[in-house]
Amino acid sequence: MIVVGVDGSRIGLQAAGWAAREAALRKRPLRIVHAMPAWARDATENDRYVGVARWMQDGANAVLNTAVEHARQEAPTVEVDQEILPGDPRAALLKIAPEAELLVVGSHGLGGFRGLLLGSVALGVAGHAACDVVVVREVPGRPRGEIVAGVDGSAAGDGVLAFAFAEAELRGVPLRVVHAWNRHDLGGILAASADEDNEQRLVKEVLAGWRGRHPDVEVFCEVVHDHPVAALRHAAEGADLLVVGSRGHGAVAGLVLGSVSQALLHHAPGPLAIVRTRREAGL
Repeated sequence: MIVVGVDGSRIGLQAAGWAAREAALRKRPLRIVHAMPAWARDATENDRYVGVARWMQDGANAVLNTAVEHARQEAPTVEVDQEILPGDPRAALLKIAPEAELLVVGSHGLGGFRGLLLGSVALGVAGHAACDVVVVREVPGRPRGEIVAGVDGSAAGDGVLAFAFAEAELRGVPLRVVHAWNRHDLGGILAASADEDNEQRLVKEVLAGWRGRHPDVEVFCEVVHDHPVAALRHAAEGADLLVVGSRGHGAVAGLVLGSVSQALLHHAPGPLAIVRTRREAGL
């Protein structure tokens, strides 16, 4: 099952449409959810503020009905259901995440208790969910038909490549694997050349075996001397999806997301997949 959280915003509808198309590709059902305070969702006629609760329930149902209609337009064959979740949106989405194969949210929303705001809901979900997460910023009007994956040689690499190869295979598009290195040393041209050779070897080691598992996926590799965020933003312009790990070499113990993943949540040019580090290779 794929789960998408919506809040009535334009970006929320884009997230619902993206999730519906993804569900069609994966042949999975889609559940569209919206969160509201538990007291309002579960109010009875005897409750003091039942009038306010009914008004909030009507608003939640309107948000869900609009998103369901949009999802069915995008993917008519997908089985779609809807649910009002009780509580804070972030907590509600994290609670349902273990049931999901993939959780999709918009990068920002309307604000207030309904908002899927980057830095609160989207950021919190991306860092804590028990499944992989896609944060939809802006969907390219005419995607160029390519998946982009960022790798750094960390433990997250296998999960990232498993996800990225699977997405490229489902869509029948190429995969671009990007490795950016940004060492500042004074070793001169010879040292820089040696560093680049080491990074090239690292990428070959990371990709070893993956091409054999996905022989139909065309793979392009980029090893660039640049900051990872800048390199990935540039590579992902117009791409269908950018895939990164939840942590990497730059992550500090105790932080929920690595610095690159966190920066890309704010600056990725399109949909961004955050793949959990603990993922069995090949799934």
